[in-house]
Amino acid sequence: MTYQRLPYDDAASTAEMSSDCRAVEVALHLPERRSQAERARVAALQPAPSIRFEDYPREVPKPTVAVSDAAARLAAAYSED
Repeated sequence: MTYQRLPYDDAASTAEMSSDCRAVEVALHLPERRSQAERARVAALQPAPSIRFEDYPREVPKPTVAVSDAAARLAAAYSED
């Protein structure tokens, strides 16, 4: 017999589950969720990104990767084969 466990002991209503979610958000101090319209309004007020060449750096240094001695020894051991 297969038993499926529900996330709630009983089949709670959507209003109860939604209320539980809001209580968790408050308890965890999560940021307030914005509606899609609010997010669109905020995005519309942001300035458009620049397309001017002068606004972007010409020389971007490549990141350096530090190789530990142990990793270098492992690489050397693999390359000997």
